[in-house]
Parts: sequence; structure tokens; C-alpha cells
Amino acid sequence: MTSHAPIGVAVVGYGLAGQTFHAPLIAATPGLTLTAVVSSRPEAVHADLPDVEVLPDLDTAIARDDIGLIVVATPDALHAEQSIAALRAGKSVVVDKPFAATLADAEAVAAVAASSPGVFSVFQNRRWDADFLTLRRLIDQGELGDVAVFESHYDRFRPTVTDRWKDRRDGGVWADLGPHLIDQAVQLFGPPLAVYADLQAQRVGGTAIDYAHVLLRYDRLRVILNMSHLAAEARLRYAVHGTGGSFIKHGLDAQEGQSKAGLRPGDPDWGLDPSPGMLTKQIDGETVRTTPAPERGDYPAFYAAMREAILGKGPPPVPADQALTVMRILDAGLRSGAERREIAL
Repeated sequence: MTSHAPIGVAVVGYGLAGQTFHAPLIAATPGLTLTAVVSSRPEAVHADLPDVEVLPDLDTAIARDDIGLIVVATPDALHAEQSIAALRAGKSVVVDKPFAATLADAEAVAAVAASSPGVFSVFQNRRWDADFLTLRRLIDQGELGDVAVFESHYDRFRPTVTDRWKDRRDGGVWADLGPHLIDQAVQLFGPPLAVYADLQAQRVGGTAIDYAHVLLRYDRLRVILNMSHLAAEARLRYAVHGTGGSFIKHGLDAQEGQSKAGLRPGDPDWGLDPSPGMLTKQIDGETVRTTPAPERGDYPAFYAAMREAILGKGPPPVPADQALTVMRILDAGLRSGAERREIAL
């Protein structure tokens, strides 16, 4: 790493994604330099990052020779247009999930990325959640045997509809949180055979989907993904059952909350799981419950891998083909919900 000049990075957008995820992770990654932020709120940027330049628009960032990586952290509807513009300018690009507002837009970005000299990746950060890393280890070690049911929740209690763009986005909570849960499932089990989605706007005054109960059908395995904005009891994260045992996990990964609270990667508590899951097995007719040692969450691994990919030392952390698989499942879920039938993939 020391033989290479740092890679200059511009983050486009300084909302939740830019402020909580991208800027702190980039700043903590050796070999990357947060050179600029594109934002209409320079005061918000400078309150956190007094030494970082604020640029007025994407074109200004693209024109800079000292910026090699563009991070698209804007609303979904801008993802495709901005990613394509940066890729055509020869920049490397990280785009926040969802990859694009529609499957067709995502396919268009992937086509440009395939012929661009830059490296392209989608920010599927929850591959590096502490509990997901722990669960993946348990499955790989055979602790659960053959998994029969994988139930993954990302529920919240937000009963009041706001005027935020996220409460008006096409696809609602399915487009917002679905990519996280889909990507984790596909990482564990590969693409499903079919998708059935029950999608609904349940909140008073709401028009965007705020409830999603989705079944991914495999040969014998069933994957259940659940998202709701009306879950006052929202602690359940995973309920996984297999021929060798069950794993039950409550509570979300801590890294987002830690970043909001001012912790940064490298702090002693960063990525520690405050509520480890429970493994239940039947041994000689007896129920045995243990708490497996939890892995540490590692969102910084994404940008470390992105740096290595730009330097030609490894693949992108989330390649375009993997992100397209997520988009196809997301699209199938929207069609299933609209048509009230299973959609084969």
C-alpha cells in the first residue's frame, strides 16, 4: 500500500448514507482520502468534516484529476444516471443500494461498467454485519446441518408517515431494506427458484409499501424475509432452523448506531455484537443451548476491498453481477406483489 498514492474519493450526497456510512468508513481506510463531498448542505458537511471540500455538483467532482473514486449516496432515482456519468468519465464507482430505481436501469449501469476502466461495486454493507458473519460461520461449520427454514427480519416502529423521500419511494420498504435481506440470503444459499411477495401500505396516509412478507422458494429450503414499519416489538433478527439445530438472534448490528453516536472504526467497541444469538441443539435427547462466540462486525472491509480492487489486487467487494441478482429478485417481488402470484426466476 505504501508504494501507491492515496486514492481520492468524492461522496455524492450527504444524507444518512453519506454521513453515517460512507464518509466515516472512507476516512478510516488507509490508501483512501476523502477529498470532497458533493452536497447542497455545506454547513452540515463542514460540521463533521471541516477540512473536506464541498463541491456543488457531480460534474465538478468528475472533472477533478485528484478524484479517482465516486461514491453515489443520493436518492435511488439518481443512482443510474450518476453512476453512468462517473463510469463514462473513467472513474471507479461505489453506488449505494438499491443498485438503481429499476432493474432496467441497473442493467444499463452494469453494461457501462463492463466496458469502463473504473472499478464498480454496490454498497451491500450488511454482508459484514456481526450477526450475519456469525451465522455464516455456523452454517459453514455445519452447526445447523441442512438449513430448512431461514427467517430474516428487519422490522421497525415508524407509525407516522413523513415527507421524507424514503416514505414516497417506489417500492417503499421493500426497495429500502429488501436489498439487504435478499443479498444476505443469496450469499448463503444462492439465487432462489421463485419469489412470492405480500406487499402492502399499512400506515394511515401512506402510499408507499411499508410491509413486506416475502418467500424465496428453493428446492427444499424456504427463505422468509420480513420488513414492517409497524412492529413495536422489532427485536427478532434471525430464526434459522436446520437438521442440526436452530439459531435465534435478536437485535440489529451495532455499527450504524455506533457511527451515529460518534464512534469510528478502530475504536475498541466498534462492531461488537451487544446481543449474541442462541444456538439450540438436541443432543442425546436433551435440549442444549449455547451462545456461540460472535464475530465482530466489519463494515470497513468493504472499502478495504474496494481499494484493493482499484489497485488491481482483487475483485470488487460486491461485483455488478451479484448486485444484478439482488435487483432481479427485488423486481420479481414487486411483480409478485402487484399480480398476487409467485414469480419464477
